[in-house]
Order: sequence, then structure tokens, then C-alpha cells
Amino acid sequence: MARKPIIQSSDFDDSDEGLDESFDTRSEGSFAPRVDSDPLASREEDLLLRPTRMFEMVGQRDVYARIEIAVQAARKRHEPLGHILFDGPPGLGKTTFATCIPRELGVPFQIGNGATLKAPKDIVPYLTNAEEHSILFIDEIHRMQKCVEEFIYPAMEDFRIDLTIGDGVGARTINMQLKPFTLIGATTRTGLISAPLRDRFQMREHLDFYTPNELTEIVRRNAKKLHVEIEDEAALEIAGRSRGTPRLANNRLRWVRDYADARADGRITLNVARAALKMQGIDILGLDPQDVRYMSVILNIFRGGPVGVESVAHTMNVSPDTLVDEVEPFLLRSGLLIRTPRGRQLTTKGFNHLGVTPPE
Repeated sequence: MARKPIIQSSDFDDSDEGLDESFDTRSEGSFAPRVDSDPLASREEDLLLRPTRMFEMVGQRDVYARIEIAVQAARKRHEPLGHILFDGPPGLGKTTFATCIPRELGVPFQIGNGATLKAPKDIVPYLTNAEEHSILFIDEIHRMQKCVEEFIYPAMEDFRIDLTIGDGVGARTINMQLKPFTLIGATTRTGLISAPLRDRFQMREHLDFYTPNELTEIVRRNAKKLHVEIEDEAALEIAGRSRGTPRLANNRLRWVRDYADARADGRITLNVARAALKMQGIDILGLDPQDVRYMSVILNIFRGGPVGVESVAHTMNVSPDTLVDEVEPFLLRSGLLIRTPRGRQLTTKGFNHLGVTPPE
């Protein structure tokens, strides 16, 4: 019988498909929503739309196949699963994988966030409370402080930690043995993780963007979960404007559902989907108003570039980090923008998308 998981941190960031569920002790490895006195509707919908088992997941089939083999082998040998690091852009399913794995194994798990782990004392409760073969999931693991990284090295390798008690000449060190556990880390910025920490993960899996067909299937499935009737063409339209991420596809679907309930008969047709997305300012490629404004500033103020991101940020009155982290990645991936030694510059495709003839 599965035990109830221990959720240690209330600061868990649900920006990458966070979880607020507990094991259903009536069946091993299954989950039931936690009863809340004042639940948020969006939170409940997130839990409803998120897969609960790996076989329910759409896309990432190569990663799924490798994880499935590792899980089956660990169960067969009655050993803890090897440490796993998931990396990739936000919204691709890192947290979904991490929370489905303990369900497949039928073991407890804990959830933490790297931003809250600022000193070794912050991670000690997670390690000492870890049950045998349980899962410890740390989201945004690249945000852990260096001292915390170094502290968990022996925990990952030898399942032990060294605790220092007291100060000065009277201080003494206690070697504490831990129960064998599995650490699963998720990060959007692998480069910020030190090499010694990366090397201690037996499996490193990169999650890539989803194809339009995969996103269309996700939209269809989730429309059924939301009890919404949707046309195939409408599902494809929503998927095509979701930038290759299931999270954005779900957000688009929920907005279109609201629009259909308020302005139509509740049924999502192609025309309803297009009207809803147009009202939100989402164009055919999935660009939102801020993306279009960014490209328009480069076109109209800086004649298409090249221009430094600082200049564009000051012109738009936004933070340069916002442009680099939120706006530019999709524009670069879509071939609408390039980075040159002299700065950002619109491509021919970028000019054409704005309806302007590109310069020779």
C-alpha cells in the first residue's frame, strides 16, 4: 500500500506544472486531489488536465521509453531509481514526468524548490524524511546555492550527510546515514548547474518542443476533460498557436472555452477559436502583443536592426531580462529574429510577418 507523500515546502513554484495532490491510500501508486477549504478553480483545472500516469502523456516518446525501462528495472531489482535530471524550456512536462514516476513505482515523494534551498539546513528535513526508495523532486534545481549543492553530494552518492553540531573548538561532526532515495531535478537553465552536480545524475533527459499533431491530441483530450465539444479544425488551430508547449495549449484552450461559453453556444468551432484568439491578440504564429511590439520597435525605430537588446528594452520600457528570457526564445526559434555580434536583427521572415518588404 502506498504511503502518503510528504510535501515539505509550501513555496513550491507551480510555474512548471506544480502539483498539489496526495496519494490515495486505497490503491498503490494512485493519487487523489487534496481537499482544500478554498480551492482555486484554475488550480483544480491544472490538476485535471495534467496526466497522472506516464502512459497518458502525449509526446516526448523517446524520453518516455528510456524512463519506462529505468522504472521497470528498478522495480524488478527492488532498488531505488537512479537520480534523474530533466532540462528544457518551461511548460514541456518536466514536473509532470517527475510526479508521474513515483506513481509508477508506488513510492512516496517530496517536492521542493531550488530557490528556497539557501543553506544546508534547508534541505536536511527533505533528506532525513526521505523514506526508502522514495522520490525527492527539486524544481528549478539550478537556483540552489553552491553550499547546498556541495552538501548533497554525499547524499546522492553514498546516502549519507555530515552534520556539524556546535561552534568553535567544541564543534563536532556527525555522520548520518540516509535511506536510499532518488533525486529528480528539473531545470530550465542547465548551464547554471555545476558540472559536479550534473555528473551525479545517472540519467539526463532533455525535453523538446511538441509537434502540432501532438498538441492537437492534447487539446482534444483536455477538451473532453473540460466537457467541451470541439471541432478537429479548432483543436488544430489552437495547437498551431501554442508555441509547441502543452501548458500554453491548455491556457489557450481554457480561454477559447470561456469565449465560447460567453459569446457562442459553448461549442468550439474553427470560427469561434479564431475569434477568441484574435481578441487576445494571438496571431497565426502564436505571437502575443508583446512579441509583435518587440518586432515592431526593431522595425520602426531601428529600421530592422541590428540593435542591442538594452536599447530595445529602454524603448519599450521593459526589463532586458524580460526580452531575453520571455520574448526572444520563440522569435529566435521561429526564425523571425537573429542575434548578430552587433545586436538583434529581423530576418526576411520577420519582415514579411509584419507585412513589410525586407531590404535587399
